[in-house]
Amino acid sequence: MNKDVIIFFLCLGILFLLGIVLYQQVVFRTGIQAKLKSIHKKLKEIMDNDSDERIMVFTENPELMELAAQINRLLENHLKVKADFCRSELASKRMLSNISHDIKTPMTVVLGYLEIMKVKSSVTFEMLEKTEQKAQSVMELINQFFTLAKIEAGDINMELSRVDICEICRESILDFYEILSKTEFQVEVELPKQEVYVQGNREALQRILMNLISNVVRYGTEGNYLGLFLRTDEKMVFVDIVDKGKGIEKSFAENVFDRLFTMEDSRSRKIQGNGLGLTIAKNLAQQLGGEILLESVPYVRTIFTIKLKK
Repeated sequence: MNKDVIIFFLCLGILFLLGIVLYQQVVFRTGIQAKLKSIHKKLKEIMDNDSDERIMVFTENPELMELAAQINRLLENHLKVKADFCRSELASKRMLSNISHDIKTPMTVVLGYLEIMKVKSSVTFEMLEKTEQKAQSVMELINQFFTLAKIEAGDINMELSRVDICEICRESILDFYEILSKTEFQVEVELPKQEVYVQGNREALQRILMNLISNVVRYGTEGNYLGLFLRTDEKMVFVDIVDKGKGIEKSFAENVFDRLFTMEDSRSRKIQGNGLGLTIAKNLAQQLGGEILLESVPYVRTIFTIKLKK
């Protein structure tokens, strides 16, 4: 065969192969463009309708699969942010409702007694005492809000040092000696005789224990029991505050540390809880690099555990 003919056919074959390759690339690009358009259309539909759908792409192209996966991650994060915002908005509405209740009730009493004093033009010691008590309860609530706001904003300069947690536990129980005696609480305390040191802040630890013990006095009266136990492992120290009162149902357990969250009966005159004590305690524990755990079986055993670093 003539050499020129061979070269001709070789060139023709090469051109044919190049044509096939170019055709495949056109088809490939056209297919990718179609799928990209489909992704764009679906994503716009999801965002416009604010739905919780995901992007579905039927392809073997790894880049398109990865793109769809990352878009779905963004959609999941978007839904999470939206859910968190809704929860925060509901919590804020509930907080404002509770604040108005907690401030309005004692202020109504204060204004009532002041009106009586003005009308009768006389003042008794009992009136002054009750007026003072209610005014102090308002101030206490305002101070707790101020404390919580400072903690959450990081405005509290909390210096960590080596602190004997046993000593703080003993002091905290003694602070409640009078009220525990009057209410006939059975008190059980088990603390090591030797010092147990934690990484903490004395004032913050005292506040945490005060809030947790106050919580027992307020909500655990039906069990008339308060237990304070300290245990350790290689790295951590655990302080258990125990009561045998009405406890906390599982449906409330996740919310008990929320701002101004209270059980229904805590709005009664007898209990008068404002729902800030546990929130402050939890935030302070986190500032110390620890946490507070909850385990509750109503009328059997409710345990708030302060977990701290040695």
